[in-house]
Amino acid sequence: MHLSIISPVYRAENILDQLVSRIKACIPVQEYEIILVDDYSPDNSWIKIEELARKHPEIKGIKLSRNFGQHYAITAGLDAAKGEWIIVMDCDLQDRPEEIPNLYQKAQEGFDVVLAKRENRKDGFFKKLSSKVFYRTLAWLTGSKQDESIANFGIYHRKVIKEVIGMRESIRYFPTMVKWVGFKQTTIPVIHAENGDRESTYGFRKLFNLALDIMLAYSDKPIRLTVKLGLLVALCGFLFALYTLYRYLDGEIIVAGYASLIISIWMLTGFLLITSGMVGLYIGKTFEGVKNRPIYIVEKIVGSG
Repeated sequence: MHLSIISPVYRAENILDQLVSRIKACIPVQEYEIILVDDYSPDNSWIKIEELARKHPEIKGIKLSRNFGQHYAITAGLDAAKGEWIIVMDCDLQDRPEEIPNLYQKAQEGFDVVLAKRENRKDGFFKKLSSKVFYRTLAWLTGSKQDESIANFGIYHRKVIKEVIGMRESIRYFPTMVKWVGFKQTTIPVIHAENGDRESTYGFRKLFNLALDIMLAYSDKPIRLTVKLGLLVALCGFLFALYTLYRYLDGEIIVAGYASLIISIWMLTGFLLITSGMVGLYIGKTFEGVKNRPIYIVEKIVGSG
């Protein structure tokens, strides 16, 4: 098998026909497979995938037992892929199948990873804003450069994907994992299509939870920040104590100030609670990881791929 195209599917029953037909129309090789991973979509996406798998022998459908999330569905597709080259793309057609030949051609120049850099994103104002905040926060927390114009869409050599799927971590974020494994990577500009009437599945709350998970999985910066904040609070407390002692010895203080005492208690208590909560989050994620549960569970598979 030379090429595998993986697309996680969620609420896409009305666009799957178009997705498959457009992929098939522009595939630049003879041997290929299309893997559609249904992330327990609440509509009839799986019924449509079964129908497409019966019509097209190159299509393989995978249905997960519940909604695990986009990056877990991508992992399920990667585990099943047989191609020397693997393309990952969203199912909403904003990742245009017509860009596949350009990605493949660039990869033949000696690159192991070619990522699609979305120019003039066609998303709404709120999605653009939330995406910008998400990536900039992620870059600051992880200490690595993040490009908001690059997502999952790209072509990856088998040796890259082999290392990615070997990372059986309970928290999955495909772009960061690809960046971590390295190899020879580049980008090409692509046209970003309109989303049509399909509502985005990534709201603010989902983006926030995703950012929190990534932060806890790939960075210890929050803990280091709490240590620095603790040192700053301790320094301020020490200086305040020296100032108070000076005023006492100078006869300015007869009765200790009630206001300063209450403020100190509230500040220190709040800081301790924040620190404990941050450490608790890390312990919680570690607890999830040591359970060694499967990353995803497959309910059904159709087609031979």
